[in-house]
Amino acid sequence: MNVNIDIKNTKAITSPEGNHVFAEGVILRKVSRFVTGTSEDGVIPVPCFYDVVTGKVLVELLPKELRAEFEGGSTDHSMD
Repeated sequence: MNVNIDIKNTKAITSPEGNHVFAEGVILRKVSRFVTGTSEDGVIPVPCFYDVVTGKVLVELLPKELRAEFEGGSTDHSMD
């Protein structure tokens, strides 16, 4: 797919704090072995972008099913 897009016709994405620079990260989700049908729990990597200044995940680019979990802006999502 070859699409010509003029960069002047785009809109900047910023964090709620107004920052413009993001890094790519991964959110890891654990899947029960009963769901995967294997002898061990599985892990699903979910790509995400986060603000390099605050460390907050850019929620609007997450899958809709995960957005509520990250909307508070907290970066403390340790394993249960």
